Amino acid sequence: MAQTVGDHVLQRLREWGVRHVFAYPGDGINGLVTAFGRADNQPRFVQVRHEEMAAFAAVGYAKFSGRTGVCMATSGPGAIHLLNGLYDAKLDHVPVVAIVGQTARSAMGGSYQQEVDLQSLFKDVASDYLVEVNVPEQLPNALDRAMRVAEANRAPTAVIIPNDVQESDYQPPQHTFKHVPSSAPGTAWAAPVAPESALSQAAEVLNAGEKVAILVGQGARGAAAQVRELAELTGAGVAKALLGKDVLSDELPYVTGSIGLLGTRPSYELMRDCDTLLIVGSNFPYSQFLPEFGQARAVQIDIDGRFIGMRYPTEVNLVGDAAATLTALLPEVTRKEDRSWRETVEKNVADWWSTVDKQVDVDAKPVNPMRIVAELSRRIPDDAIITADSGSSTNWYARNLKIREGMLASLSGTLATMGPGVPYAVGAKFAHPGRPVIALVGDGAMQMNGMAELITIAHYRHLWDDPRCVVCVFHNNDLNQVTWELRAMGGAPKFEESQTLPDVDYAAFARSLGLGGVVVTEPGDLGTAWESALRADRPVVLDVHCDPEVPPIPPHATFEQMKSVTEALLKGDPEAFHLLVQGAKTKLQELRR
Repeated sequence: MAQTVGDHVLQRLREWGVRHVFAYPGDGINGLVTAFGRADNQPRFVQVRHEEMAAFAAVGYAKFSGRTGVCMATSGPGAIHLLNGLYDAKLDHVPVVAIVGQTARSAMGGSYQQEVDLQSLFKDVASDYLVEVNVPEQLPNALDRAMRVAEANRAPTAVIIPNDVQESDYQPPQHTFKHVPSSAPGTAWAAPVAPESALSQAAEVLNAGEKVAILVGQGARGAAAQVRELAELTGAGVAKALLGKDVLSDELPYVTGSIGLLGTRPSYELMRDCDTLLIVGSNFPYSQFLPEFGQARAVQIDIDGRFIGMRYPTEVNLVGDAAATLTALLPEVTRKEDRSWRETVEKNVADWWSTVDKQVDVDAKPVNPMRIVAELSRRIPDDAIITADSGSSTNWYARNLKIREGMLASLSGTLATMGPGVPYAVGAKFAHPGRPVIALVGDGAMQMNGMAELITIAHYRHLWDDPRCVVCVFHNNDLNQVTWELRAMGGAPKFEESQTLPDVDYAAFARSLGLGGVVVTEPGDLGTAWESALRADRPVVLDVHCDPEVPPIPPHATFEQMKSVTEALLKGDPEAFHLLVQGAKTKLQELRR
């Protein structure tokens, strides 16, 4: 039997080392689906519950595996559903390839069922590389370029294949005019380093500084050892952008934790008081949380020159691989003998964690959400992978979760979309089936799509060597992050019709699927619940009823924010009294340090 285009696509994916394709079927990809059957499901067709979840799972897989994620969807509605997950990949600079069906060529332009202009649909999200395959000879080049461009640019790419082309006999490109060949899959990527003269300039800035601060993002993930060495030489404190939370261990005494609205007080103090700033692999956008303009001399290292020098007035810009560039820079950096700045940073960090411990113990109704993450930090396995969703739970992930060396963690950092926490966990389990995965998810995101993806977890859990996959739901029956944004930014009280969520028994739903389900309504039961979930022989949903009125107070709350919250309370917020009590109790712990 002749090889079809669908057969060849799967063969080429195998040659690229692709092991999983996160997808949902439809007649627009029937030629590909039947090819999976002929290929003995290699690579594996991972059936999620919705195409958006396929894209999210591919993003999670790429983030935690270091390989390119692949997702697949049918034409029309399936393709449209991919968009949010692909934008998550685009904004977080993650390599993902989307393979999308299209109506038959003979029907194009005829307003045929499910015919959508996919070139227009994907032209922004897949702007780095977007191609429609209209003759078999376009392969393998089209697919190879999609893979290479995704890897090279750390971006989503898309390959559109009409369904009649999928079923056509494959014909390779010929050595002839207007045919484009391809090469063996795989690419050996360089680790570029900035010129020696620029490295010397950067070293001069760092050596001249007395109070050095380092900000790391996800681009520093492969340079953790070099960042630690530089921090020791310069006596610097190190703050972490949210996507770089797992770059350095929070057990290091000079690591100040997350930065920004969801950040820590010592990160705020580090930026407030430093005279020198080094940014490594981060595109952290909120310049108001960086030093005042003119306060600090600054150096930036990033592999992508398009995003360098745009967040702070940097004096030296080094375009290159973080690890290779820092390795070349380190011999030119002199050790600072005066350690008073480092001592100040370490004291601020120690005071912060002492404050956090006190805030965690503040009584709430029924459970303090900070305590959920604190109890996890005390028990989390060394090789755990943590995913977080977007919402108020992200505050506690950012501030309260203590990352240790060897752990992996991520979330939708730039798009900050609701819903990726559980599909990220699915992608993580396929990337590392022998490691425990923990998803921290608000009940809004859980109702949006997390519950559906529990079905996916139940369906595939038998493939995972380590059965542990814990989905922790912050159950407060409120779209809590938006509620706080209304109060703090708009001075508006909580509008219950918009914000209040219907009550759901998430643990019972999990048990109905054959998963574990634990409900926690008392703070004293949290530790035992986490221990039980992390020892379980199956995935578990931890359904924790927590207080929506524990305030996610920024590290430096502005007068305008405090004024807006007060105005919201005066306008008749339904939880005004309880909110005031919880806010006062929480802030008091900070003042008692």
